Amino acid sequence: MNRLFKTSMLVAAMLPAFAMAAPVTGSQEVTLSGAGSSDKDFDSNVLSVQGSWGSYLTDSSLWGVRQTVNASDNEGESVMFSGATRVFYDYLFGDGPARPFVGLSVGGIYGEQVDETFTGGPEIGLKYWVQDNVFITGMMEYQFLFKSGSDAQDRYDDGAIFYSVGLGYNF
Repeated sequence: MNRLFKTSMLVAAMLPAFAMAAPVTGSQEVTLSGAGSSDKDFDSNVLSVQGSWGSYLTDSSLWGVRQTVNASDNEGESVMFSGATRVFYDYLFGDGPARPFVGLSVGGIYGEQVDETFTGGPEIGLKYWVQDNVFITGMMEYQFLFKSGSDAQDRYDDGAIFYSVGLGYNF
């Protein structure tokens, strides 16, 4: 009971710091996100790490580069790597600690056992500042794959959805 009381007091003491956190838009930001999946026997595993660097054009608009690296390990096979590099533009709404955003990205997918192709599409997400320069970010990207500009319009319905959750830092 004493331990529960101490933990409750610590959380209660920290809540004002989280509630009062406000974004400080520096001129740049970096983010680091990750994901993974495995089957129930851990015979088939995927690990994904994503990082980005961005530069603010205004307090509400950001452009940058996002890099994703994936490692796939299936029992009896060697580890296969793939990646995606995208240039993005995001527009952030509001000015409080929670700032939703929408954006667009375009880039390419490449790697072992991957059909190397261009990719592009919309993205949505949320940045929640827990300290003045530190935020938690979550986003979803719809990426459609295409070989050429004329192929993009025909392939819009043949896309994939990518999710990420991570941390970011403004400086």
